Amino acid sequence: MDTGTHIVMGIALGGLATLDPVVASSPVTATSVMIATIVGSQIPDIDTVLKLRNNAVYIRNHRGVTHSIPAVILWPLLITAVIYPIFLEANLLHLWLWSFLAVFLHVFVDIFNAYGTQALRPFTNKWVALGIINTFDPIIFSMHIIAILCWIFGSNPGYTFLTLFIVLIGYYLLRIFTQRQVKINVKKKIPNATEVILSPTMRFNHWRIAVMTDDSFYVGRSHQHEIEIYDKFHRIPIPNTPVLAAAQKDKNLSAFLSFSPVFRWEVLELDDQYQVRFIDLRYRSNGHYPFVAVVHLDLNLNIITSYTGWIFSEDKLKKKLDILTN
Repeated sequence: MDTGTHIVMGIALGGLATLDPVVASSPVTATSVMIATIVGSQIPDIDTVLKLRNNAVYIRNHRGVTHSIPAVILWPLLITAVIYPIFLEANLLHLWLWSFLAVFLHVFVDIFNAYGTQALRPFTNKWVALGIINTFDPIIFSMHIIAILCWIFGSNPGYTFLTLFIVLIGYYLLRIFTQRQVKINVKKKIPNATEVILSPTMRFNHWRIAVMTDDSFYVGRSHQHEIEIYDKFHRIPIPNTPVLAAAQKDKNLSAFLSFSPVFRWEVLELDDQYQVRFIDLRYRSNGHYPFVAVVHLDLNLNIITSYTGWIFSEDKLKKKLDILTN
């Protein structure tokens, strides 16, 4: 989820904690728990700082080790170790417990996004991405804001946020059912589909669709359960050519391939260099596929420059590559 949603979820969890008799009976414990749930709802995303290095490092590692099973165990211990010395009268066990719930909830809800997490590390590095909830869901965020306002205006925080979480469970179940129905409709449209990847949007009944068959990729959308296919691409495996073999040694393309399950590729021979481009098919927007990896090589197959990330026009891509070259 986005940062704002994680923050309001942390506040909601801190309010829910007032139903815990130990927390409710101690203002010091209640204060420390509220701080811990807000921090715990944010701390797995500390790896966002990797974006300051470059996109390749960020794509390969964001929501990786910081969202893993060991991290879910270690983050609450770290939070408790930092907060407890400031609030020595707080109940240590319950401070840790609510810290753990905050961290766990953060990782758990991220699994429902299309981006996903490597939540099962160290057992597997596979990305767990259910594609049910958009990274920012206005309904989820709005429900939290309404509940927080009710608390501000005097409602009981424990029961207010308990009601919120019960409603959220129902909303998630509704989204799961809706996604399942969209997949059924897609398979009716494309009976030979071997895999259907859905990416939710901020609109409840609007989904991006990427479909794989044995020989093709289809890209489209579902709106109000109506399936519309925009593009069809012949599915061509990456051949073992010298140009593509050299390009795949590049860190940006390697990061792209570690993240993207549905893509097409192309090789262009320019005046004095090759351009290798890989295009993720999951994020079609206004007729454009903005998530790409591009590698330029000279005629001796040495990498000149490369880039991976979001590019919404050829001019911006050219400027980005020129900057990296210089």
